[in-house]
Amino acid sequence: MASITTPVATNIVWHEGITQAQRDELTGQKGVTVWFTGLSASGKSTLACALELELLQKGKRAFRLDGDNVRFGLNKDLGFSPADREENIRRVGEVAKLVASSSTATLTAFISPYLADRQLARSIHDAAKIPFVEVFVDAPLEEVEKRDPKGLYKKARAGIIKDFTGISAPYEAPEKPEVHIKTAECDIPGGVKILVEYLESQGYI
Repeated sequence: MASITTPVATNIVWHEGITQAQRDELTGQKGVTVWFTGLSASGKSTLACALELELLQKGKRAFRLDGDNVRFGLNKDLGFSPADREENIRRVGEVAKLVASSSTATLTAFISPYLADRQLARSIHDAAKIPFVEVFVDAPLEEVEKRDPKGLYKKARAGIIKDFTGISAPYEAPEKPEVHIKTAECDIPGGVKILVEYLESQGYI
């Protein structure tokens, strides 16, 4: 697992400034990262987009980080090997922490298939005292293969795509997610309602 405590550079000093509590009080909102995890086509990005819109319409600060979008820039040097997946999630965890520390609800939609990698992302937030909400966007493999909006499962089954989660690479389901949404049984508005109610109950929005 990548280190989250020891930078390579030694001639750096952490600069203190306004505290998180001060920032939250002045903005009137607490920072939180909502981490959507699940198989491709389970509905992670759709839920994250819908939640972002709902929060913004409520006058709340919200920003979404999407798995594919991040790989066009920040993580365009990474592939899908286990090591690259780990680094992908480490970087996203750090960015999500920074955005959330601006008193923003940060929504991340990433397959993030490994328990250890998601725990790393949580640990990054715990160290910064930023709340981390894991959302398991749960859909059976047969359901996501049926949806397959990008045709990725078909290519994976044909052997065109290697290391594809759920087919030729594992997905380790969350053991104790804060929120569990079964998208084969719950529509998007219903999922957003569950998420908003949870965030309100915790005082995050």
